[in-house]
This record gives sequence, C-alpha cells and structure tokens, in this order.
Amino acid sequence: MARELVLPAGTATDFANDGAVVLRGVLNASELALLERGIEHNLANLSPLALVASEPDDPGRFVEDFCTWQANPAYQELLCGSALPHIAAQLMGSRTARLYHDHLLVKEPGTRQPTPWHQDQPYYNVSGRQNVSFWIPVDPVPLASTLRFVAGSHAGTWYMPRTFRDQQAKWFPEGTLAELPAIDAQPERFRQLAWALEPGDCVAFHMLSLHASSGVGPGQRRRVFSARYLGDDARHAPRPWRTSPPFPGLAGRMADGAELDDPLFPPVWPRADLPNPP
Repeated sequence: MARELVLPAGTATDFANDGAVVLRGVLNASELALLERGIEHNLANLSPLALVASEPDDPGRFVEDFCTWQANPAYQELLCGSALPHIAAQLMGSRTARLYHDHLLVKEPGTRQPTPWHQDQPYYNVSGRQNVSFWIPVDPVPLASTLRFVAGSHAGTWYMPRTFRDQQAKWFPEGTLAELPAIDAQPERFRQLAWALEPGDCVAFHMLSLHASSGVGPGQRRRVFSARYLGDDARHAPRPWRTSPPFPGLAGRMADGAELDDPLFPPVWPRADLPNPP
C-alpha cells in the first residue's frame, strides 16, 4: 500500500502555476536501492517496446523502455507502495490516483543525443487535466544534463508531436496542432526551470509541460525512471494511430471518453486501509 507524504506548503500551487516542481528526498535509501535493482533488471530484460533513441555514431547509448511494471516486482512495489501515489494525488488536486505507465530512460556515459523540446500528452491516449509524471534519477544529475521545462507551458496549447530524430508527424496529421516555437532562441519569452538532482530527488511535471534535456558527459551515467499517474478527470481518448506507448486491444474494450477502469491502469490512491476522501 502507498505510504503518505504530505507536501510542503505551496508545492501544489507551484505545480498548478508552473507545470513542474522539484521534490527533494522523496525516495528513501531502501526505495532507491529497490528502484536501482528494478532498472538493472529492466535493462537486462528489455521489452518489445524498448528502443535505442540515439544515433548509430553516438559514442554513448540512449535506451528507453515502456510499460514493464507488471513483469518487474521492484517497479510494482515502488509505483504502488512508495509515497508517489499520495504525492500525485496532492499535485493533481485529485481524490484518486491511477497508475498510467512506467518509462525507463537511460543515457550511458558520453551519450550526445539530446531529448528535444516536446510535450508528452499528445503522444498518449488520454484526455483530462489531472495528471503528473515523475522523473526519478538513481544517479546524480548535474544542471547541464537535467530535464528543463518551460514554465506555464501546460496551460492549454497542444503542440505537434514529432519523432525525435527525423521530426516526422506520425501522430496528429500535419497542420492540426500548433508547431513548436523556437524556445531556446527566445529566453525572454520562455522562462525555463531546471534543477540539479541527487538520488532520492525527483521532478514532477504535467504531461503538457514542454520539456527537454541534453546529452551526458563521458564519465556520467544517467539512469532515470518515470512514473506516470492520472487523476479523477482522466478519460480514454482512443486514437486512429499508434500511441506512444501503445496499449494494444484497449480501444476494443473501452469506449471513447470512458474512465480508465482497466487492469492496465490500477488505482493506487487512496490507500486501501483509509476511508475514501469526502
């Protein structure tokens, strides 16, 4: 069962205003060790959804994998038994928290491949405003390699999702969503947020927050686990294309606009031993 952790005053307000906040010391030593074991197990047993997101000539390697929590007991314990579900509910302003999916992101030493500016929700199959992603490193992350956000970019505009390496529009048809602005060229217009992180820290961000990151140095390994949760207003939004990550067969058993009441997305807050919120 999830443990409770009440956020400092103002944290949920900052999340609502900026779309991203830093959370220090969220995972304890035993949870960090558990997550590290889970990540190494994942790397040794990559799923069919895994991909190498770096170029062949990159001196490092950027590996991603998705939706492996059901086959990884360490991930299950962290996603459901840590303080993350309770924190998620507080940040979302939601009575409940439902697990959406997990995402592994590992940049091996010397990886040059950046993660370009993007939002996550346009790649997904969900609608609604109550959502949160946690970006949780098990290695120290200096400011030069951390995740960067455009403050307030979660306010409503959906930008065209594209493939990271060749910028193809494989999700929404060309012209149907706004094109990404030149963020780094206009620092006065796009205020950025970024934090150096130690193991146990994480950043929490809205799925519409614009974010990006750089590569890592030759002596730096950046192992990151992302945990994603949905709140009360989340609904199924089936797409006529393959979402990232995909959920095969879901559209056949769940209607458009339905609550995500499916074993793929288990409820993880409130705790089973506590009464439901009023």
